Formats: sequence, C-alpha cells, structure tokens
Amino acid sequence: MTAATPIAPGLAVPHPPRAAGKRPLRPASVAAQVFMIVATVLWITPMAFALYVALRPISSTNQFGYVSMPHGGLTLKNFTNAWTQSDMLRFFENSVRITVPAVLITLLLASAVAFIVSKLSFRFNIALLILFTAGNLLPQQVIITPLYRLYLQIHLPHFLSSSGLLYNSYVGLIVINVSFQLGFCVFVLSNYMKTIPDDMYEAAIVDGASLWTRYWRLTLPLCRPALAAMATLLTTWIYNDFFWAITLISTGNKRPITSALANLQGQFVSNQNMIAAAALLAAIPTLVVYVLLQKQFIAGLSLGASKG
Repeated sequence: MTAATPIAPGLAVPHPPRAAGKRPLRPASVAAQVFMIVATVLWITPMAFALYVALRPISSTNQFGYVSMPHGGLTLKNFTNAWTQSDMLRFFENSVRITVPAVLITLLLASAVAFIVSKLSFRFNIALLILFTAGNLLPQQVIITPLYRLYLQIHLPHFLSSSGLLYNSYVGLIVINVSFQLGFCVFVLSNYMKTIPDDMYEAAIVDGASLWTRYWRLTLPLCRPALAAMATLLTTWIYNDFFWAITLISTGNKRPITSALANLQGQFVSNQNMIAAAALLAAIPTLVVYVLLQKQFIAGLSLGASKG
C-alpha cells in the first residue's frame, strides 16, 4: 500500500466530478413542469368525462346522476344510436365538401399573397399585409346582417347552387370561410417566407426563372412545414364552424357535421349521453388530420420560430 499524498497547505480540495447527465433542479424548471402537468390534466379531463358519459346508459345517468359510479356497466349503444339517429354520414360528407376546398383555396391564395408581400419590394406591400390582417378583427356577429342580404342578392349557376343563390349553398360557406381565414394565413406565411434567404431568389433570377417559377417551384416546397401547420389549423377551424353554417344554410341536409349535434337536441328532453357520443364521433376527423400531419405541424411551428 502506498502512503496518501499530503495536500499542500492553502490548496482547495477538488470536488469529485458530477455524474454525467444530471443537472441541478432549478425552481423555474420545476414550476414549468408542474404547469405543464396541470395544463395537461385540465385539457384531458373534459374529454375523459365526455367519454365516460358517452359510455354510460341513459337510465343509469338519470337515476344516479352524471358524477357517479357506472351502475349497470358501460356500453357502446350511445355511439350507434348517435350515428343512426342523426344521419351523421351525410353530415360528414357535407363537412368534407366544405372543408377540403376551403382549406386548399385558402392555402393557395394565402401563399401567393404572402410571397408577394414578403419577397417583392414595392410601395404598398406593408399596407397590403395590414389590409389582409385587419380582416380578422371584424367579429362575425357584426357583419352577419349585411352579409345575409348580400348572399340573397348574388346569383349562381344551378350546377353550383340548387337554389340559384349564394345563400343556402356549399359555395357560400366555402367563400366566407376562405375570406375569414385568409388574413391570418397571409400573416403567418409571410413571416415564414421572410426567413428564406434572398440569395436563392437572386440566383434564380440570374438563371432566368420567372415570378411564377420562383413561387411555385422554389418557395412552396420550402414552405411545406408551414403549409402543413396551416392546413391542420384550418381543417380544425373550418370543420368545427357552426355560426356560418347555421345562418347561411337553410336546408338541414346541406349543413356540416356540427349541425348533426343540434339535431340530437330535443325541445324538452335531451339525451346528453348520446350527444356526448356524437360529439366524440364528430371529433375523429380532426384527430386523424392532426396525427397524419403531426410531424409537419411541429416542424412548421419550430422552424418558423427559430429561423432568422
């Protein structure tokens, strides 16, 4: 055995190295984690309670109340009744006819306007961006009366509207949804396009690329994450719209899926268990869209925040 090496007076004893991968817990980090846990619980609780109510028989709920143990077991009968009694398949088809064209048209127009205001230098580009963004400041309830009268005055061919008017047609809902969502998408996409280096466009101009080529073949492929993020948000917003559908559509069979829930609401007695089941069924398409575009959605948000 060797003798211990003496330590010279005045020298500090070195501390043992800290274990790799371990960091001291900071109050801000702990508070952030606690906040995220609480927010997650608050977000999941309504969905879990709706699922619990949807699986309970209506007789058990009427006898013991909503907040009680599931006497008599759980069942999927509310889901089958909601699907058949509200004719949800037809309303799903109506929502697809409205949502898909509205999302595609909004992304196409918004990306074109965003490319103009972010990559072309002219006198009114900022004013044009403010004009599109200001459209989101108008509440829907304020313009519904003049909009309703305007829809009754605009005529459409019969292959676009069975009533011959913009009112009570799928085209009318597509137009108003595109109009209201366009400003926000222009604002987000223009900020994202500003992060694309201008050197690439200068090289494309030297090679003889036209304005359309720079937009279609250069800008849109680079904006794919941002477009996917916008597509996810637009699908959710337009699919869940109820105000425009209930005011600008008079024929019940033409209304989107949100109206199917209203059909289950009775005048005097309501089966809240079946309504909860129908609401969960109506939420499935938006969940599917988010799952399919999840990676692009997160990439679009993170890249747009970290570039530049």
